[in-house]
Amino acid sequence: MSDIRALSYFVAQIDDLQKWRDYAEKVLGMMTSEAPGGGLYVKMDDRPFRMLVVQGNSDRYVASGWELAGKRAFDDMLEQLRTKHIAFEQQSPEFCRQRGVNEAVVLHDPCGNRHELTWGYLSDCAPFISPQGVPRFLTGDMGLGHTVLPAPDFDACASFYRDVLGFEISDIFNFRPDPSGPAIRIHFMHCANARHHSLAIAEYDVPSKCVHVMVEVDSMTEVGRAHDRRVAHQVPLSATLGQHLNDRMTSFYMKTPSGFDLEYGWGGLQVDWDKHTAFEFTNVSIWGHDFGAGQQEEQA
Repeated sequence: MSDIRALSYFVAQIDDLQKWRDYAEKVLGMMTSEAPGGGLYVKMDDRPFRMLVVQGNSDRYVASGWELAGKRAFDDMLEQLRTKHIAFEQQSPEFCRQRGVNEAVVLHDPCGNRHELTWGYLSDCAPFISPQGVPRFLTGDMGLGHTVLPAPDFDACASFYRDVLGFEISDIFNFRPDPSGPAIRIHFMHCANARHHSLAIAEYDVPSKCVHVMVEVDSMTEVGRAHDRRVAHQVPLSATLGQHLNDRMTSFYMKTPSGFDLEYGWGGLQVDWDKHTAFEFTNVSIWGHDFGAGQQEEQA
């Protein structure tokens, strides 16, 4: 099992921070504040932030932040990286202050996806009070949710996450858009928490450098309320409401201001990994999740 505890945050980039501020507060129901050194914090629990949005010329996903248990686990991971000849860069105190951690290193997977490994998060004891009345997001030891990253060099990336970072496979999906054509592989992976997957990798590329991120609320009512806010603020829909087969999440997908999708869901599996058996599934969802909905909405 990985020494990585959870997806602690992600970093996104956009040309106009106000777009993310409006989206976070009015649609997601999260709090925002100015980040040290520039950028926007998006807060969804008792931590100062779970999403960091920085200003830049291109709208995209920048990095995934992964949390280790403590100094010893962090140092052990760095020694493992050295042993396996994986390049990484130790980050400055200014960088760590913005990320709200004691130490951080940056490394990249074989497809160029950026990862930030950290330990010792900052806690300011400030409560989360949603501007839209969302009671809570399911985070804590399970992290902010999950991220799905592009991995066109799939075998190299799968080996990196398994053999270097220590993720293990929860299940797999071989997507066949053409039943007679080759499969597009998607692996769902877990680390040292109960969330069904904190990471997934998909065998294709996307311009935004992220397929989607997922956040989870504690009731189906809150999913419905978020869907209403999406409609009210004319946020593009990416997939209709549905329930996934593998992690049982009931959710819908919408675009973020940075171009990647965000899954807003409820009811995801929490797994006892000592009793779990990895499997391959043949349908993405038990019901719903029409991913053609976004194209239909654009044409309309």
